[in-house]
Amino acid sequence: MADISPETVSTAALAYLGDSVTELWVRCRLVSSGISNAGKLNELALGYVRATAQSAALKRVLPHFTEEEAAVFRRGKNIDHHSMPKSASQKEYREATGFETVFGYLYLAGRNERIDELLSLAYPEENK
Repeated sequence: MADISPETVSTAALAYLGDSVTELWVRCRLVSSGISNAGKLNELALGYVRATAQSAALKRVLPHFTEEEAAVFRRGKNIDHHSMPKSASQKEYREATGFETVFGYLYLAGRNERIDELLSLAYPEENK
């Protein structure tokens, strides 16, 4: 993705991409745990990628953000939302969007090791 600079991509597009980056990370970890039932994998993955779960994960990882990552998070958190899921508060949804934005940004910047480091901190139960 070296041909796409994260600084030139809209914040909404970074959040969109970050959603996929986070989902792929979670799915890889779940599959590597040995679970083979697709229904069970999907059920478990939802526990990590719902806005409420991402908001909780953000609280674990936020102290570890660099200044640059914190600035990207704030940009993402402040996106105007036209729809909100019923399962999350507005605050949780905004935090989740900011969380995803950071991972979209890091992916486009080619910082895959940093993605893994931060998501391992965000979801420590996956490190067992």
